[in-house]
Amino acid sequence: MKKSEVKRMSMKTFLMDKIPNYNKLVIPYHVLRADLAAHEYGFPGKKMRVIGVTGTNGKTSTCFLIWKMLNAAGHKTGLMTTVAWGVDKLEKQIEHMTTVDAKTLNYRMKKIADAGAEFLVLEVTSHALAQHRTFGVPIEIAVMTNVTHEHLDYHKTFENYRDAKRRLFKMAKYGVVNEDDKSWAYFAKDVKEYITYGINSGILRAKDVKLGAQGVEYSVDGEASVGDKHAAEDKHVGGDKNASGDMLRIKTKIPGEFTVYNSLAAVAVGLKLGLNKEQISQGILALDSVEGRMNRVDLGQNFEVIVDYAHTPDAFLKVYESVVPGKKGRIISLFGGAGRRDESTRGERGEIAAKYSDIVIITEDDSRDENPAEIAEEFVKGAEQAGFLRGKNLLVELNREKAIQMAVDVAKKDDIVLILGKGHEKTILRATGAVPFEDLKVTEKALRKRLKD
Repeated sequence: MKKSEVKRMSMKTFLMDKIPNYNKLVIPYHVLRADLAAHEYGFPGKKMRVIGVTGTNGKTSTCFLIWKMLNAAGHKTGLMTTVAWGVDKLEKQIEHMTTVDAKTLNYRMKKIADAGAEFLVLEVTSHALAQHRTFGVPIEIAVMTNVTHEHLDYHKTFENYRDAKRRLFKMAKYGVVNEDDKSWAYFAKDVKEYITYGINSGILRAKDVKLGAQGVEYSVDGEASVGDKHAAEDKHVGGDKNASGDMLRIKTKIPGEFTVYNSLAAVAVGLKLGLNKEQISQGILALDSVEGRMNRVDLGQNFEVIVDYAHTPDAFLKVYESVVPGKKGRIISLFGGAGRRDESTRGERGEIAAKYSDIVIITEDDSRDENPAEIAEEFVKGAEQAGFLRGKNLLVELNREKAIQMAVDVAKKDDIVLILGKGHEKTILRATGAVPFEDLKVTEKALRKRLKD
């Protein structure tokens, strides 16, 4: 993103603020662009069986799990996510968006189709659905991970945001829905056939869950009902064992309760597509990690460092729910907030971090044309609401590289350092434009300096 693009983004924000229903007024423009792109590349989405994944959090990891599982089972499968796209060899995505513009989307789908992919696992955002970027892409299976408050700067209300995501299900033949989410019924009613999943509720349930630092493990209850068109109407259809009488057991190499949900969604997809229990379990176990998602950075230091993309209140909570139970020392949290994005949740995120952390460091994120110091102050207010004191356990360093070094330097034995917000991203967006910046690389550099000193 160049400086001129930052200026265009500022103009768009200005128009959204000043012109009533601006986003609705420009829909015909988006539809036209999508239509032209689809025709230009010969409707490549129609050449594959497309699995679309939407939700607030967990989309990328769920996509990777499904992609890995299908490829491991012998089905050539393409992937398009926030992090990367491709088939066998993935290309890293530089754009700071999940579902790219319609032209790029169709170009990449054509590349994937031309590579011989049978399936495509596509991460789909509310923006993309509202702007019809996926025009001409038939969705065979739609997956909903969860829906919490995000992108209200664009959608204005939670209901608008939720309903934008529902469009994916209205396009789909079959739905996979997280029944532990409060909005699950809205998505379920938008598709003729569906399966629900969850830990507390759902046709597919995770039982005997074991959460560990190296991954999760659980049994799948209700798998026999997948593929039964009446399962959605009668949750007691089927049993807790498959045809061989053995309960499906899932293990992952990715930690966190949220991984139970993400992998269970992948299980539902695998069962619907006819994979056997061995193909599903081995495929899910084959995924080592997802870049920028709970990535541990270990250079031999005596404390934990984790880099994660968490940037919403719900994502913050999920990270803390994963690390707090096993902590031995302090939790040091570092994060910032993107400019022109979800301003209303900044204080809430600051308060959540303070509630679960011992030290909070506020820094920059993709500030764009917004003043990073003003963004930081909104997080500070939230942390102060939780009783934190600036200069004591609440620190502000607006240079992200210096802030990461600070977090690493103050860490002691058994502490957990959380670097949150940017995850896999390769640049940081400032008012002057995009600057190369990767949390994982910067964190490794900071650790080397700490260990050398």
